Amino acid sequence: MNEPEVNEVSEVNITAAIEAVLFASGAPVEPSRIAQALEISAEEAERRIAELIDDYNKAQRGITIIKLKNSYQMVSRKEYAPQIRTVMDLRRNTPLSQAALEVLAVVAYNQPVTKAFVEQVRGVDCSGVIGSLTSKDLIEEKGRLELPGRPLLYGTTENFLRCFNISCIEELPPLPESEEDKTEDGGDTEKQE
Repeated sequence: MNEPEVNEVSEVNITAAIEAVLFASGAPVEPSRIAQALEISAEEAERRIAELIDDYNKAQRGITIIKLKNSYQMVSRKEYAPQIRTVMDLRRNTPLSQAALEVLAVVAYNQPVTKAFVEQVRGVDCSGVIGSLTSKDLIEEKGRLELPGRPLLYGTTENFLRCFNISCIEELPPLPESEEDKTEDGGDTEKQE
């Protein structure tokens, strides 16, 4: 006997429905979209997602939910990456070179930036590195600068946030002060207690 179709989500299975939506999507989903689909408030959706995250963390499951900007995505835990690669026969991505990490840092902390800006900061041609970071979906074109030649502007992607396990750019650690900055401030700054 076939079960009747369920059009309405009952109070007891809202959390399960959110879990199903995040799992089936495979991509980041905004709480407002979940709320609309389940006919609940966005605040309720966020509260239920937070409960799911806590449940996954307490149970030490192989999956979790991460926040990316204003969206949530269900992902596997990074500690199980070797097993996932083995089962899926995935080729291990080569780690980022020092040059790639430097370019990525310049873009992340100063975005949107032009290639010329990155090259000025680093002092070398960065065309190849920018192309590589773009193909790895860590940076992307964010528009054009209103100057002669209209150079491309680059910024980080949601994939960058996912790879570095942060929700938004504001979570990047502060840049260390250079010796030059310290002397401009009148010497070493000590924390006041």
